Amino acid sequence: MQMTIVGAGAIGGMIGAHMAAAGHEITLCDVDHAHIDAIRSHGLTIEGPIANFTVHPGAIYAEALDGLHDCIAVAVKSHHTGSASALVAEHLSPDGVLLTVQNGLTLDTVAQFVDPTQIVTAFINIGADLMEPGRIRQGNIGAFYVGEPFANEVTDRVRRLVEALPYAKSTDNILGYLWGKEAYGAMLWAGAVSDLSIAQSLSDPRYHDLMIAIAREVLDQAPVKPEGFDGFEPMDLEGSLVRLAAFNANSAKSHSGIYRDLMVRRRPTEVNEFLSDLAGPLTTHVGRIIQAIERGERTCEVANLDLVNAYYRAHRFAEPLHAIVHYLDAPRRAESGPLHGYQIGVKDLIAVAGTPLGNGNPIDMSGPPSKVEAPVITKLREAGADIFATTSLLEYALGSPHPDLPDARNPVAPSLTAGGSSGGSAVIVAVGAAQIALGTDSGGSVRIPAHYCGVVGFKPTYQQLSLHGVTPLSPTLDHLGILTRDVATANRCYRILTDTNETRSVLPRPHLGFIAGHLDSDLLDATVANAMHRVLALLGEAGYELDEMNPEPFEQLDHCFETIISYEAYQIHAPQLLADRAHFGEETARVLALGGDITPAHYEAALQERTAGIAALTAASRGVDMFIGPTAPMVAPGQNPSMDTPEGYLEGVMTRIYNLTGQPAISIPIAGSRLPVGLQLGAAFGEDLALLHWAAEIEELLQRA
Repeated sequence: MQMTIVGAGAIGGMIGAHMAAAGHEITLCDVDHAHIDAIRSHGLTIEGPIANFTVHPGAIYAEALDGLHDCIAVAVKSHHTGSASALVAEHLSPDGVLLTVQNGLTLDTVAQFVDPTQIVTAFINIGADLMEPGRIRQGNIGAFYVGEPFANEVTDRVRRLVEALPYAKSTDNILGYLWGKEAYGAMLWAGAVSDLSIAQSLSDPRYHDLMIAIAREVLDQAPVKPEGFDGFEPMDLEGSLVRLAAFNANSAKSHSGIYRDLMVRRRPTEVNEFLSDLAGPLTTHVGRIIQAIERGERTCEVANLDLVNAYYRAHRFAEPLHAIVHYLDAPRRAESGPLHGYQIGVKDLIAVAGTPLGNGNPIDMSGPPSKVEAPVITKLREAGADIFATTSLLEYALGSPHPDLPDARNPVAPSLTAGGSSGGSAVIVAVGAAQIALGTDSGGSVRIPAHYCGVVGFKPTYQQLSLHGVTPLSPTLDHLGILTRDVATANRCYRILTDTNETRSVLPRPHLGFIAGHLDSDLLDATVANAMHRVLALLGEAGYELDEMNPEPFEQLDHCFETIISYEAYQIHAPQLLADRAHFGEETARVLALGGDITPAHYEAALQERTAGIAALTAASRGVDMFIGPTAPMVAPGQNPSMDTPEGYLEGVMTRIYNLTGQPAISIPIAGSRLPVGLQLGAAFGEDLALLHWAAEIEELLQRA
């Protein structure tokens, strides 16, 4: 057979070399002059575990192609399909055959230049790499099928091609093989963002569910029955991962051609065609990361694959719970740093440059991208963290969801609330999509969702973390907070955000204070009360000194909370409220309007009451290093109660005292209950590191129990 092969790289060159060795008349055509010159001078060498030989086929520059040819094969990268097809169209004889041997779904492009009746298509899964001009390494023997793309039959011309091509077989469903390869290829694209080998990325249990999900995302788009090959079976994706990992582990081609284009040959990949061919969130996230690598903003590393996995878990688990507002593709960050490889979600009340600042309000969410960025976000980027999603919240963090927006639901029991106002941030951590999430806390809005969702919620000392770029609610009470799966991660994030390197080799065991009356009264529901009694018993057995405290100073200080938060929230939002009440959800507008009834004199009196209350509480707390108690008196309810209702008052009765004092407080999970319960620990003003240290110790104690 005479064949001209346009595209003499890894696949085209490998096919042409085997055909030439079998006695066929082959001409290789390529735009790479160095490669063509090497073939002319020394021949084309195939090497590797499969075969080692050198042939001397014809070799011409692409621009030198002339005359008419009866059989032309196109084996170029998919992003070169248009230019190659235009070239072929001028030189394919009227009765000739064009064979496409490409990755991707290129038929529509080819058919713009060549009569569709002249097109035959091949699917190939043989691993080969162009090592240098004139030298190709063949890593394995894989599936190679040829068929009619516009007819479900095996024709005579297909049989003739199969007879001449190496390793080839015929099929009456070539499109099915192409779609099967698209699904497998999507897994290769995902793996290529890392530096793992193909076998490693397919066999690593961390990415098992991701790989299945991205393949399924592609298969769900297939307009034909996808076909299996080389261990890949569309109806058995679980088993396919095992078989494909084994297939690739035995191949001399360790990494995909995508990875080699990115990291070895440093040339553009077929990513734009990949994104054009497929629709779906996971393939889009992968494609955007590949584009960032091509631009030099990232390099191939496991942190990228961890980021793709975070997107997957967010789509799979957090999004159905209404926790996600926006995804941020291939986010900007430093190449390295202490948070490199950490994925972080951000409450949509904290400015992230390039995405709208939504505030839990539909109008704001559809607004222009923010041109500013909160300093804490910049700090996290500089530490190497991936800010990959913004998370949902109650409207303006006030206590109620906007009626047009569902509130975040609980990952343990979706019929229950995740809490507010930082519910989305708690969910994204609880489902394992993010290691860290940022929230705000003006009366418990980080710690209460942590309590409801079974994660760690840390509110540092007042003004320890910058609130610049954060939509305010109550400047006297607002705190930025951190949600994580464990105390160690919260500690790490806090130290980075505050540039703290302080270490304390020995810390004396703290005296713990608790309000016994709170545990014995009707204030707590049974689940929380039982959990707290277990904790107190464990702490006592571990040697902690437990001091019962008088509740009166706490209760006296609490009286001023509602006046302060209502007055300040009204002052912030009154211009918008008075000009356009419909901008807000009705419940938010109602609660905001209550602050309009508070006079400046009443507000000043509340501030003075706060100052006196802090002094009284400080005096009453002498000899106590840390306060302990439940984070909230109940487990997660069905809905978030409004701030001014009895239920709303009760929900925050344990947490808001630390917003009034500005002291650091943290909620850590107590295991052993059907629904999550949090233990709240509070320390003296500025004693954040001591609090985090002993919270980690108690966390370990609770986990051992």
